[in-house]
Amino acid sequence: MPVVHGSEYAPYDQSLMKSEENIFRVEADSLAVGILLLADSNMLSLASCIDPMRAANRRADRQVFSWQLVSPEGGEVRLTSGIDIATDPLAARPDFDVLIVVAGFNLTRHTTPALLRRLREVAPRLRAIGGVDGGGWILARTGLLDGQTATTHWEDLEEFADVFPRINVVHDRFTISGKYFTTGGAAPAIDMMLHLIRSRHGPKLAESVASAFIYETVQGASAPQMPVSTARLQRTAPKAARAVELMGKSLGDPGSAAEIARAVGLSRRGLELLFQKELGRSPGAFFLGLRLQEARRMVLDTALPAQEIALRTGFTSQSVFARAFRREFGMSASDLRRLHRR
Repeated sequence: MPVVHGSEYAPYDQSLMKSEENIFRVEADSLAVGILLLADSNMLSLASCIDPMRAANRRADRQVFSWQLVSPEGGEVRLTSGIDIATDPLAARPDFDVLIVVAGFNLTRHTTPALLRRLREVAPRLRAIGGVDGGGWILARTGLLDGQTATTHWEDLEEFADVFPRINVVHDRFTISGKYFTTGGAAPAIDMMLHLIRSRHGPKLAESVASAFIYETVQGASAPQMPVSTARLQRTAPKAARAVELMGKSLGDPGSAAEIARAVGLSRRGLELLFQKELGRSPGAFFLGLRLQEARRMVLDTALPAQEIALRTGFTSQSVFARAFRREFGMSASDLRRLHRR
């Protein structure tokens, strides 16, 4: 996801915000939700916000949520799938309680000064405001998240923390910080919406909604985001899942297989055998693959030079990185970037 730089904007004055009770509490009243949809978002992020509310209404046999789709200027918004979604313009005096900002790619293009001004204008009128996927970048650029805890997609966490040093950036799937909430992507948005349903209407309704989607791996806010799915490993080989989690958190500063083995309570040989059985390759090969996949993402999604990409993915030198990258992907990082742009 492209970086959105925020240094040109002054911090938002948090004293302007209303002191409202958290929406994540028991309430019988229907909650009115506005979804601010930006172009180049993905359908799954949008559906992750809407469908849990729709299912909750159906399972509760009454309207516990209502929602309205808005955009900066109204009209049709094109998603990455090529589907156009009809929206209303985001009004200065919105008639909903909560605003969820859904964004995806091309954030610099879509983050206009007019949009940031409107978000600052409407924020004091809302009980809560949050961001899904790239939506956290939009909120961060307004200054609304200064002094708060927030997250974003795991691929962008390091950049997010660098660009917005006033925000406490965490690796969690979703965060709730006062009246602000953020999620790391589409699946964590489902977890967050189920948490909202559970908080307001009890676990029975939340479990009913999750079962409607056959969504069995509901995770809490503090569960870490992972560059690979560990759902199966958590059931069959929890120590392997923990090792993968440690690898995912240290792509820029990789530890040795022996260090990871000790951290999960295994010998190095035990970890080798476990990875061969569960993942079909050694811990070292698996870890290198994770780092190279992250390097490939940076090549395609950022303008960072190869030397910086090598450093951020834990390679001791650019030459070592170049050899590993070519061996994995069949071309150099510069050739891949050139081909992608063409």
